[in-house]
Amino acid sequence: MHRTLIVARMNLADAEGVGQVFADSDSTDLPHMVGVSRRTLFAFHDLYFHLVEAEQDISPNLYKARSHPLYNDVNTRLQEFISPYDPDWREPRDAMAVPFYSWTPESGPVITRPAAPNLGGGR
Repeated sequence: MHRTLIVARMNLADAEGVGQVFADSDSTDLPHMVGVSRRTLFAFHDLYFHLVEAEQDISPNLYKARSHPLYNDVNTRLQEFISPYDPDWREPRDAMAVPFYSWTPESGPVITRPAAPNLGGGR
């Protein structure tokens, strides 16, 4: 299972609107196109966390989908509610958190040193 955690800013009062955008989108082919098997959205103060679970890294399929009308619809609708955490945000990877610890019963603890503050390389 691969997980991607997206971090951004959101007014807590907008959580229902954001949820509706994804409810609408998740009823289309977009999750299948990107490879999403599960999505969970979290709010914490003025922060938004978007956990995407998939069988493999979604980044390649996400970048392919960026030119699709379904992706553009979600992206446009979310702009009303979501703003980048990083003021230098330029692309989706700039909002993706870097994992540094994982544990499973099979592999035990795995600690990795983050090479950058986000998967975009921390421009």
